[in-house]
Amino acid sequence: MDKYAILNQYFGHSTFRPGQEALIDAILGGQDTLGIMPTGGGKSICYQVPALLLPGITLVVSPLISLMKDQVLSLTSAGIDSAYINSSLSSEQQRAVYHGIRIGRYKIVYIAPERLCLEGFLHLAQTLPISLLAVDEAHCISQWGQDFRPSYLKIPDFIQALPQRPPVAAFTATATRQVRKDIEKYLNLRAPYSVVTGFDRPNLFFEVQRPRDRRAQLLELIRSRPSRSGIVYCATRKNVEELCTMLRQHDIPATRYHAGLSKEERAANQEDFLFDRSLVMVATNAFGMGIDKSNVSYVIHYNMPKSVEAYYQEAGRAGRDGSHAECILLFAPSDIQTAKYLISHAGDDNDALTEDERREVIRRDTVRLSAMIEYCKTTSCLRGEILSYFGQAHEAHCEACGNCMIQFIETDITREAQMILSCIKRMRDKLGYTVGASLIAQVLWGSTGKRVRELELDTLSTYGLLHHLSTERIRALIERLEKLGYLETEEQHNTIRLTTLAKEVLFHGERVTFLERRPPEKAHKDKETGENSLLFEALRKLRNQIAQEEGVPAFVIFSNATLEDMARKAPRSSMEFRRVSGVGEVKANRYGKRFVDAIRVFNEE
Repeated sequence: MDKYAILNQYFGHSTFRPGQEALIDAILGGQDTLGIMPTGGGKSICYQVPALLLPGITLVVSPLISLMKDQVLSLTSAGIDSAYINSSLSSEQQRAVYHGIRIGRYKIVYIAPERLCLEGFLHLAQTLPISLLAVDEAHCISQWGQDFRPSYLKIPDFIQALPQRPPVAAFTATATRQVRKDIEKYLNLRAPYSVVTGFDRPNLFFEVQRPRDRRAQLLELIRSRPSRSGIVYCATRKNVEELCTMLRQHDIPATRYHAGLSKEERAANQEDFLFDRSLVMVATNAFGMGIDKSNVSYVIHYNMPKSVEAYYQEAGRAGRDGSHAECILLFAPSDIQTAKYLISHAGDDNDALTEDERREVIRRDTVRLSAMIEYCKTTSCLRGEILSYFGQAHEAHCEACGNCMIQFIETDITREAQMILSCIKRMRDKLGYTVGASLIAQVLWGSTGKRVRELELDTLSTYGLLHHLSTERIRALIERLEKLGYLETEEQHNTIRLTTLAKEVLFHGERVTFLERRPPEKAHKDKETGENSLLFEALRKLRNQIAQEEGVPAFVIFSNATLEDMARKAPRSSMEFRRVSGVGEVKANRYGKRFVDAIRVFNEE
């Protein structure tokens, strides 16, 4: 059996995706490899196909228990014997897995990095014919990656302790150039064959919204996507608790996940989400990488993440099966201060870092935050912003993100700009120090708030000059002036001051414009032709029924992308059913008749 037969028989695909075949060939040739592929780009195939062709066992180092369980469940469902070893196993279960490994029952074994060098497993590993060591989420080995795991640094020690070094294959979706260098260095990869397929996820629709009422907007977004599975990411545990309660009060089946919950509740809530008993997961970034639920149709960020890497990884949990999905970020200026606070306190509990290292981490995180803020504020193509960050060339417009699909009109704001710049100068002259954007907006709007009155800012000639605008609008104008270079933020106290360019607007008549969003008459149309069809819904209900019968998550039976292809092709026989993308031999034999019968009944009705 060759690699093409393996791909078709077990995974139901007739062709490899970009980069997969080259990596597989390199692994089969005994080379170390490094694969940088987007989430949903098929990284797992790159080591699973060689694992079934190589003579011995393949060990896969994976950082999360949930990822291991999902992967093993999917492999077993496809007819591939596999297992995992982590802290979730009882002593009896672990002994059973060890026995299965000794007698050659498993071709693929997933293991947590913390357990690699434990005496019991290391002794066992030294007796095994290990043909391949695959390192998933390899960016975890880099201290400057957003998901650094110190346990990953023990992987080279494990490799060195083996009687014979196997080829090492490293994979990740989110690696800047520096992180890629760290992966090669710390894993001691030997002249690795590297493939970077790019970071684009064409099936994802990116959008940034700035609603006045985020809660109301979140509720509207979720209500307009009934029966679809989604994740809502929040910056704080408090937001998670409040939003989960709010959604439940509106009869939306939601659950929650954050580090403050007990281990048992986190596991139970995650299972409810995986099995679609709870359609919405409200979580902090503790609901982390490696979530292998393929039928997530949308990811909404209630708060801005701290970096583009984090956003790309979290948003990328939507549409893992290749079906159309949405990534929506609800941005508010207050997110910036929350992110800065989290960054400045991130290393407080990390005694392993020296003071210089802690300062360097804060510096790098602050640089990453600046790129994230730019993403939220840009009027350019959002997909392009992400690809540029990771160093990938792209078209100026993707025509499939919120910014590309929204019309922008140019408005002359020279008069308003003069009022804002003049007000900032007068406030500085009166107080002897600079203040933040919020107080500036209040003075321009004409607020009668306590602080305005105490500082006697209501006596300024610029007080209330922009009373006809909302404070949100005034702050947006201040942001625009800062982006154009007329204003700058003093980082330590987060206050606003004029730059030397301001005089060009104040005294020399320089014109200032503002690109403003004007939504098109027709809103963004859902590209999911399969999901909008009645046949897709009939197939989805059958999939859910089978999943309940077998006690597995629905996506383990078939992904949304497979159901969409099934709805398009409407197979009428077992032979035609095998031509559906994502249908392997085992699943065709197990489920083919029921789905073909369902399609026949649907057509008759």
